[in-house]
Amino acid sequence: MLTAITRAVSPAIVHCELTFLDRHPIDLAKARRQHRVYQRVLEKLGARVITLPEEPSLPDSMFVEDPAIVLDELAVILPLGTPSRQPEAASLAQALSPFRKLAYISAPGSMEGGDILRIGRKLYAGLSTRTNAEGLRQLARILQPHKYEVIGVPVTGCLHLKSAVTYIGRNTLLANRSWFDPRPLAGYDWIRVAPEESQAANALALADTVVFPASFPETRARLEAAGFHVTPVDISELQKAESGLTCSSLLFHDFRKQKIR
Repeated sequence: MLTAITRAVSPAIVHCELTFLDRHPIDLAKARRQHRVYQRVLEKLGARVITLPEEPSLPDSMFVEDPAIVLDELAVILPLGTPSRQPEAASLAQALSPFRKLAYISAPGSMEGGDILRIGRKLYAGLSTRTNAEGLRQLARILQPHKYEVIGVPVTGCLHLKSAVTYIGRNTLLANRSWFDPRPLAGYDWIRVAPEESQAANALALADTVVFPASFPETRARLEAAGFHVTPVDISELQKAESGLTCSSLLFHDFRKQKIR
């Protein structure tokens, strides 16, 4: 069963970490409404959504993608690159433990899930302000027995690798190529974001659909012209917290045997 772990929006999101954006007031009620719509879209596309309770003292805690990587064989719990966010990992590890064996990356390694672009058995790992080379080294060691390849990708213009590039299916990447080194990703087809929509590269491919921010109509037109079915979602309030679409859920398959009643 496809499962999506999400978390309710923290009332402290107004004090979120910002690296590449200027701070603007966040309407908490609107942000929560937008997040609920996002959760309903995941459900409509076939995911069972698990919603963890809000963390009032952790502003960025709704971005559940960052503290963990979930693969078929295990989940890797990550030491986030910002000290204020590191406490987010404990409750997420607890939520994942019924579904996966857990492994841990530890300091001096740092890593955030937004820097991990998985395509098959390749994990492209952004080298960014949040993820360092030691984090990549530890991840490669943990995953080597499971035959995954970890490939470093320098990131320069944005928060995470997946702020700049995401995989949308059909051997295709949606990207702002000016924000990262595209050479490690040679061999894929590319759709470039519209020049006036530099932040439009983060999309969530799910069930033959590309879930995509409603605020980027020119890039959406490019996706549709290439034959992709696009479901737009308004995350305009959450984007003030440097949110994309992938960062607000952890998607994986639940392989546990179902009890027969």
